[in-house]
This record gives sequence, structure tokens and C-alpha cells, in this order.
Amino acid sequence: MKKSIAIGCDPNASELKEVLIRHLESLGHQVTDYGSDNPIYADTSLAVAQAVASKKQDRGILLCGTGIGVALAANKVAGAYAAVASDIYSVERSIKSNNVNILTFGAQVMGAELAKSLISVWMNSEYEVGGRSEAKIQRIYEIEKEFATPSPASIHV
Repeated sequence: MKKSIAIGCDPNASELKEVLIRHLESLGHQVTDYGSDNPIYADTSLAVAQAVASKKQDRGILLCGTGIGVALAANKVAGAYAAVASDIYSVERSIKSNNVNILTFGAQVMGAELAKSLISVWMNSEYEVGGRSEAKIQRIYEIEKEFATPSPASIHV
């Protein structure tokens, strides 16, 4: 099934981002580029995470030097579930067991060919509703609701 993908990065990862956009398009996915000029990767992470969490985009991909910073930033958005990509098995399980909707990469620690392979696996994997991880992921959703930070508009002083 073809998907809409939000992608963004910091300036350190713009080359890898372009390679991954071409790869995703070659697989038939629609890609929206959320940019790579902002050195404050949290801003790009926020834009991608909001697009995915709101269901404007099916999935997201974020890149920085290690993939860690963009994952941390994206995970601050309710409904965004980001994981750092490193190996085939973890990437496959990230979505099949944990319903990860944003994959992050480190352009300074991963080559383009490995990143393309990981994306291909991830794009061909789906969350297994009712599977053995269902209770675990539902608990994560409960924690998210319990500890959600109220938006400034909802705080009344």
C-alpha cells in the first residue's frame, strides 16, 4: 500500500534526505519535504511529528547527525511515535510491535544503502492489531494520556 511520507532533517543530513526521497518515490510513495535548512532540528521534528500525529501524513522520517535528537523532539508530540533506525529486525519490530509512525536516521553514523534497506522494510511492515504486543502498546498510549502536557490555550489561571 502506497503511503504519504513527511520527511525533514537538519543541514547535516540534507544529502541523505535527498537520497531517501528518491528511494521512497521509486517505491511509489508520495513524499512531502519539510525542509533541511533549520539548524534547530527540533523545529523540523515538530513539523513532521504534527503532520503525522494529525494524520495529514501516514508516516514520517527525520534525520540529524545521529537520529537521536530528532527522535527525542518528535516524541514530545502526542500521537507521534519515533524510533531511531539501526538494524533490520529493530525497524521491522518498531512498527509491527510498537506502531512507530516516525523513523529517524543518523546521517553521520549510517550509510545511504543501509538507510534505504531499512526504509524498504519499514514501509512494507504494518502494526499487528491484537498481536502479542497489543497490551504493551495500549499501556504506552495510556501513559501518554496520563502525562500529556496541557496546551497553553487549555490552561486557565
